[in-house]
Amino acid sequence: MSHESDEIILEASQITKIYPGTVALDKASFKVRRGKVNVLIGENGAGKSTMMKIIAGVEQKTSGNIVIDGEDVDYHTPSEAIAHGVGIIYQELNLFPNLNIAENIFMTRELKKGKHSIDHKKQLTEAKKCLDELRLYVDTSTLVENLRVGQQQLVEIAKVLAQKARILIMDEPTSALSEEEVEILFSIIHKLTKQGVSIVYISHRLEEITHIGDYVTILRDGKFIDEQKVEDIDIPWIINKMTGGNKVERFETGRLPGEVILEANHITMPKEHGDGFVLKDVSFQLKKGEILGIYGLRGAGRTELLECLMGAHQGIEGEILIEGQKLSSCSIPHRIQDGFVLIPEDRKKLGILPNLDVRKNMTLSSLKKYTKRTAIDDTKEEKDVNEVIGYLRVKVPDCSTMITSLSGGNQQKVIIGKSLLTKPKILLMDEPTRGIDIGSKHDVFTICEQLAQDGLGIVFVSSEMQEMLAIPDRVLVLAQGRVKGEFTRDEVTEEKLVHASAIDLNAKY
Repeated sequence: MSHESDEIILEASQITKIYPGTVALDKASFKVRRGKVNVLIGENGAGKSTMMKIIAGVEQKTSGNIVIDGEDVDYHTPSEAIAHGVGIIYQELNLFPNLNIAENIFMTRELKKGKHSIDHKKQLTEAKKCLDELRLYVDTSTLVENLRVGQQQLVEIAKVLAQKARILIMDEPTSALSEEEVEILFSIIHKLTKQGVSIVYISHRLEEITHIGDYVTILRDGKFIDEQKVEDIDIPWIINKMTGGNKVERFETGRLPGEVILEANHITMPKEHGDGFVLKDVSFQLKKGEILGIYGLRGAGRTELLECLMGAHQGIEGEILIEGQKLSSCSIPHRIQDGFVLIPEDRKKLGILPNLDVRKNMTLSSLKKYTKRTAIDDTKEEKDVNEVIGYLRVKVPDCSTMITSLSGGNQQKVIIGKSLLTKPKILLMDEPTRGIDIGSKHDVFTICEQLAQDGLGIVFVSSEMQEMLAIPDRVLVLAQGRVKGEFTRDEVTEEKLVHASAIDLNAKY
C-alpha cells in the first residue's frame, strides 16, 4: 500500500544480506518518510537490526540499493552515513563513561583551539545548547558514568543530532527507561519530527508503537511483509503479520514431571543505579524432569533471574527453596553445592577458557572431585570426560584437543558436559542455542529432553519464539522484570507470547 502524500526521504529497496550460512535479509524493503516516526518491527531474527546497520553504514549489503533524497547512495562506514544525514542510537549506548558529556558529544569531531589543542570551554558551551534543546539541564562537565540511563540516552541523541542527522535510528530506545523518562523521550521525538527530523524506531512494545508511530513496516524471516499507516491498523493486525500463523514442530515427549524440586517466591532485584527494579515479585515452581521455558525480550530480566537463582547477586528479596528446604547462603560455590548449575548466554566470555583443552574445560567446575592432595587423578578425570563426550555426542578427536578448534555447537556441548560433572539437580540454560547451527540446535534440544528424562529440572531461557513452542513443558513470560504470562505446552502460541511480552498493561503514555 502506498502513502505518497508523505515525502519519502530514504528508501531501501530489495536489500539482501548474506552471512556465511545465513540469509539475514532477503530482498527486503523499507521506506522512511520525512518528519515521521517510521516503526520497524518483527520477531527476534526477522532482520530488523541488520536492515538498520546497513542503512547506518555499519554493515554492507550483499545486494539492493539505498536512495536518499532521490539519489542513489553507496556508503561503507557510519561516518559516510552521517555525511548523508543518517545517525543511529544503539540499544547498548555507545558512550565513554569516564569522559564528560561535552567530550562524548564531540568525540572524533573535537572543537579545536589552534592546530593541536581542544577548545574545552567552547565544547562545554556548545554541548549545553544541544542539551537545552532536549530539556536535559545538567552541567556538561558531568562525567557520563554519573548520569541515569535516561539521561545517557539523551546525551546519545544529542551526540547524533550535533552531527546534523536528518534521519535518526533508535533501536529499542525505551528498554531501560523509567516511565517518566519514556514520556520525556516521546515529547522529544514529537519535537524532532516537527522540525523535519525522520525517526526510525525499533521496538517490541506494541502499545508504544501504536502511540508514537506514524508508519509501521513489518519484516519476517528477513523478508518485507507489509507497511501501513499506524492509524489504519491495530495490535491484533500487527501480531498476525509478525507471526504469520507459522506452525512449529514440537519435540514429542512421554515424560511425566515429578514432584516440585525448586520454588522461587517473590524474587525482587532492585536496579543497581536509580529507582525501580530489574525483577519484581517473580514467583514460580519447577518439577523434577520438567523443562520450564522463560521467554521475554531484551531487558525483561531473564538473565538476571537465572543469576539470582545462581547466587550471583547480593541484596535480593524473596526466597528460594530446593526440595522444600530454604536456601540461606547466597554465593555461586554454595549454589553449585545446592545443586544449581548455569550455562551462560555468552559462551566465549563466560563459558570456556580458550587456552585450555576440552578435558580441562569440562572439569573446571568439579576439580575437587579429581584432586588427591595436590595432584589431579588424570585417569579418573579422563574416564569421566570421555563418558560425557560419548553421552553428549561431542565431535572431537580426543579430550586433549584445544576447545577453540571445536565448532560453536560442540563448544556448547562441552559447557553442558562441564555442568553435568557437578551432578546438578537444576540446570539453568541461558540462550543455549545462540550462535550455533541448526544441526547442533537439534542436538541441544535432544540433550535437554534426555536430561529431563533422567530427572533434572531444567530452566530454559530463549528469545527464539520457535524454541519456546518446541521444547518446554511450560513457558513463563517476563516483561519489565515481572511475570506477564504462564502457558502450558498445549496452551502456548506465538500470538500469546507476543502479546504477553510486548504489551505493558500498566503503560501510561
